[in-house]
Amino acid sequence: MGKLKSYQQQLQEIVEKGINAAEEQQKKLAAKPFDYAEKIESEAREYSVKTLRKRYNGYSDSLFGQLRTLNTRFGNFAGDLVAKLEKEAAEGADAVSEAADDVSEAAQDAKKSVTAKKPAASKSAAKKKTTASA
Repeated sequence: MGKLKSYQQQLQEIVEKGINAAEEQQKKLAAKPFDYAEKIESEAREYSVKTLRKRYNGYSDSLFGQLRTLNTRFGNFAGDLVAKLEKEAAEGADAVSEAADDVSEAAQDAKKSVTAKKPAASKSAAKKKTTASA
């Protein structure tokens, strides 16, 4: 029986060492979140919720103010660009209108020239017919 008692004690010692090692590891693992929480808590004490809200709102207002300024600058740039394009389009339309007027005048002159020559040609053709029949 002495040997069995010795085995029992050895087994209990092995289990006890395992329990102690597991307990030590569990305490180390469990301590990490609490260490972080304590660190956050001490840093959070430096700022009140009101201070944090005020800072957040300040950053937010600044960001959206900058975006609005950027939008205004972009709007001004786009407005200038549109004005230039409209001016160029108007100048182009004027040039096309002038060219169309010139073409119309030339067409009218050509038409007058052609109609002025037709009656003369018709009269000489009529004279030839009357001379040939006589």
